[in-house]
Amino acid sequence: MGDSHHFPLEVVDGLRLEKAVRDALRPGAVVHDDDGRARRLPRFFYEIPSWDHAMRLQLTPDFALWEFIQTDVREAEALRAFPRYVPCAVTLLAPSLQRFRDAVGTFVHIAANGGYRSPSHGVSGNASPHAWATAVNIYRVGDTYLDDREAIERYAAIARAALPGVWTRPFGWGRGLTDDHLHLDLGYVVSIPREAPADPAGVEPEVALAC
Repeated sequence: MGDSHHFPLEVVDGLRLEKAVRDALRPGAVVHDDDGRARRLPRFFYEIPSWDHAMRLQLTPDFALWEFIQTDVREAEALRAFPRYVPCAVTLLAPSLQRFRDAVGTFVHIAANGGYRSPSHGVSGNASPHAWATAVNIYRVGDTYLDDREAIERYAAIARAALPGVWTRPFGWGRGLTDDHLHLDLGYVVSIPREAPADPAGVEPEVALAC
């Protein structure tokens, strides 16, 4: 019996992409978080053929793919043109954000550069979960802009209640970053769909990256 599930994007092995894209995505590479812990970057990605495709593809009833991939010129040049690539865990992030949206009962707006951004993006930082497609920065909920302590902490509490295990950045936390959004992330989740290409026997990501 065949697989009845079909997701309308092709899964690609980042190690088999052209060099400029591979260098920007760094698939399977080990990076370190702010506490020095090693984290392995995603290796498998969905290939997005065009912006129109991203606009039309609904990941959930209220969120389309384009909302998770808005970036500016701080993204690596090789990743600004189509086809573009997003880690497969975006399909786990979107339903989580839908659950948050259902809890607040109104529109949730993701900031530009606030969804997926590659490890080569100018503001990715050390092992940012944004590079796993498991983090979002929300700048507005309904008519409320999340630019002060009261608004950020109120919606962070709603997110934690709706999404057990989600991490919310505390107001005033970390490296002088401005508090003009609510950061939510699921941690360092790597998703490998069943239809992902087979892994060449005995080839470790670090070895393949050097080829």
